[in-house]
Order: sequence, then C-alpha cells, then structure tokens
Amino acid sequence: MQTITATEFKARCLELMDRVCERGETYLITKRGRRVAQLAPVHLQRSTSVLGCLRGRMEIVGDLVGPPASEAAWNATLREWDDLNAIRVGTGRRRTRRRR
Repeated sequence: MQTITATEFKARCLELMDRVCERGETYLITKRGRRVAQLAPVHLQRSTSVLGCLRGRMEIVGDLVGPPASEAAWNATLREWDDLNAIRVGTGRRRTRRRR
C-alpha cells in the first residue's frame, strides 16, 4: 500500500484511479500526516447471465408449446367470461356524486 498526500492525490486523482483499476494498487491518502482515506479496487462479483440465472432451480412440468387447456375447456371458459361481462354491463350502475 502506497501512501500519498491529499494535495498529490488531488493533482493526480484520475491517473491514480486508472492505476487502481488496471493494476489493483491501493493508496493510503494522508492530510497533514493523518490518514484520512484509502483508494482501493472494488471487487465486484460477476453476475450470471439472465438466461442462466435459474439453472438448476426450476423444473419444467407439462407441455410448454401446446395450448394450456383443451379446446372444449377453453370455449367453456370464454363462455363464462362472456356471461360475467354481460351481467356487469347489464346492471346499469350509475355513478352518483358525493355531496360535500
């Protein structure tokens, strides 16, 4: 670890940051002989790709390509939705203003 004064650090800040990044050097920054800061490389963990992040944690069950239900079940579900929407539309609910 190299020691450097705050004045020298201020003058060479960008150069020193590049050296820390490229070479992994660490600097101890002093001001009037007192240690005030340390410039060190950041050790970031590499994240796995988005596509492979769940590898080994999931299990595929069933057919992923085919339809989720048979055609008869799908048509029955659609009829139920149509019936529910007809009931909601046919209620004729009115919006009333609140009095203050």
